Amino acid sequence: MKIPKVLIVDDEPDMLEVCEDALKRLDLSVSTEANVLNALEMLNKNDWALVLVDLKMPEMDGISFLKKVLEISPETMVCMITGYPTVETAVEAIKLGAYDYVIKPFTPEQIRVVVKRALEQKYLREENVFLRRHFEQTYKFDNIVGKSQPMQKIFELINQVAPTDSDVLLIGESGTGKELIARSIHTRSNRKDRPFVPVDCSAIPENLMESEFFGYEKGAFTDASTSRMGLLEFAHKGTFFLDEICELSLSLQAKLLRTLQERSFRRIGAREEKRVDVRVIAATNRDIDEEVKEKRFRADLYYRINVVKIYVLPLRERREDIELLTEYFVDRYSREIGKPIKGVDKDVKEVLLNYSWPGNVREFQNIIKRGIILTQNEYIKLSDIPNEIAVLAGKEKVQNQGISGFFELRSHEMAKFEREYLEKLLTRFKGDVSEAAKEAKLPKGTLYRFLKKYKLRTDNFRK
Repeated sequence: MKIPKVLIVDDEPDMLEVCEDALKRLDLSVSTEANVLNALEMLNKNDWALVLVDLKMPEMDGISFLKKVLEISPETMVCMITGYPTVETAVEAIKLGAYDYVIKPFTPEQIRVVVKRALEQKYLREENVFLRRHFEQTYKFDNIVGKSQPMQKIFELINQVAPTDSDVLLIGESGTGKELIARSIHTRSNRKDRPFVPVDCSAIPENLMESEFFGYEKGAFTDASTSRMGLLEFAHKGTFFLDEICELSLSLQAKLLRTLQERSFRRIGAREEKRVDVRVIAATNRDIDEEVKEKRFRADLYYRINVVKIYVLPLRERREDIELLTEYFVDRYSREIGKPIKGVDKDVKEVLLNYSWPGNVREFQNIIKRGIILTQNEYIKLSDIPNEIAVLAGKEKVQNQGISGFFELRSHEMAKFEREYLEKLLTRFKGDVSEAAKEAKLPKGTLYRFLKKYKLRTDNFRK
C-alpha cells in the first residue's frame, strides 16, 4: 500500500518541527515548507494525501492557499492550523472545503487525531468512488441496472448488436425497460449523433397513425393547411423505435414493410418518393409468434424486423436484481428530492423481494420514489409504502412457502396487521407509549408486551 504523503506549511520553523515530530509515530511520508510559494510548486509535483497549513503567513494567508490547493488538487485533504484569535477564520475555511482545523497550542496527540481522521475520510471517499465506478462498470449499463445472468446477457447483446445496423426486436412485459435498452443500443451505435425517435404505437389513434409516420403535403386532406414532416423522415440517419409494434393495423404494417424494404416512402398527398435511412428497433409486450399465427401481425414484417431478438424478463423472474435496484433508486431519488435516505428497513426489503411486481421496474422505481417522499426517517419503512403491496407480498410469500391452511394464513396476516398497526401508532405519537395505549384502548402493559413481541423500540419513533 502506498504511504500517504503529508505536507506541512507554516512560516514558523518551530511549528514545523513540532508537527513533524508529532506525526513520526504514524506511517506517513512527511514534508515541511516554510515558504508558501515553494509549497504551491510542491503541490504540482507530488500526489499529496493531506496538507496542514497555517492560517496566518506573510506571503499568502491560509484561506488563499486553501483555494489554490482545491484548485490544483481537489482530492487532497486540507487541515488548518490556527491561533485562538482566528477561530472564526478557521470555520470559514471549513465552509470553503477544508476538512478540519487544529488550534494552537496543541498536543502531539491532538494533531495526530486530526490527521488520522482526515486520511480516513480521504480513503472513504476514494473507496466510495471506486465502488461506484465498479458498480457502474459491472452492474449498471447506461441507465439499465442488473446483476442477474439474464441482464448480464442483455448487456452483452447490446454491445454486440449496437455497432451494426441490424434491426432489433425487444420482447417483454410493460415496464421492463425495453425503451432504455433501445436507447442504449442507439447511443452505442454509429447513429448516436442522429435522432432517436420513439413512437408508442398504442398511444396514437389509428386514423392519425399514417400521417404521423409518413407526414403529409399541404392540401392532402381538409385540415392539411401546411406540409408536415413525418416521424420516419425526422428519424433519417438515426434510430426509429416502435414501441408496442403489434398495435399497428395490418394496412400500416404493409406500408411500413414497404418503406423498410425500399428505404423510401411518400408523404400523404405527395407524388415524389423520399429516401430514408433508419435503423428500426421494435418492441412488444405480446407473444408476437402467436400474433403472426393468428394473422394479426404480418409474417413478412416480422421476419424483416426480427434480425436480433432480445427477451427482457419481468422483475419477478430476476429477483436477484431487486437489492441492487433498491440501492440504485434510493441513491438516485434521494439526491433528486434532496432527502438523505440511507435505504430501506428489513421489513420493506422483505416486501420488495416477495411482491410480484406486475408493473415491473417502472412500478418498482415509483414505489421507492414514493417512499423517499413520504418517509420521515433515515430508512424507508413499511408505513411509507402502499399497504396493498405489503399485503399482496405477504400472501405471495405465504403461497411460495407452501403455507395454505386457514389457521396458518390467519396467524400470518394477523401478525402483519399487528406490527403495521403498532408502527403507525408509535409514529403518530412519537414513541409515547401512554398516549399510544390510550388511542389503542389497551392497557399499557399489554402494549409493552406487543412491542417486545415485535422487537419495536420506542426510541426509534421519537425523532
